[in-house]
Amino acid sequence: MVKVIVGKKGSGKTKELLDLVNVAAEQSNGNVVCVEKGDTLKFSLTHKVRLIDADHYEISGFDAYYGMLCGICAGNYDVTHIFGDATLRIGSRDVKELEAFLGKIKALSEESNVNFVFTISAQREDLPAGVLAFAN
Repeated sequence: MVKVIVGKKGSGKTKELLDLVNVAAEQSNGNVVCVEKGDTLKFSLTHKVRLIDADHYEISGFDAYYGMLCGICAGNYDVTHIFGDATLRIGSRDVKELEAFLGKIKALSEESNVNFVFTISAQREDLPAGVLAFAN
């Protein structure tokens, strides 16, 4: 499953993501991972979640982001959920690249049986239908 939480800056996307991450961590029989840009979420998540700062690993661009997510799935078969905050800041503001990225993530999700949820800071009307297909 791939889901995106869409809204402009300050609309509560990260709060919604944090709630989903903490619920997944309590209910999952495996590992839950959260990727963010920076380390602002470290005090908001349960210790059961593996928090990854994309900046620490110099992840920039959707190809690098996708490669990192593939590595997480390949390196740990017990991962059940991967959450990503600030997706456009890690990847790029190019919505066509975002659309292609989500298509690859969908295939990765089906192959690895991992659920993905990403936040996207944008207006719905600025996003292509291929991105909105994953929106809540």
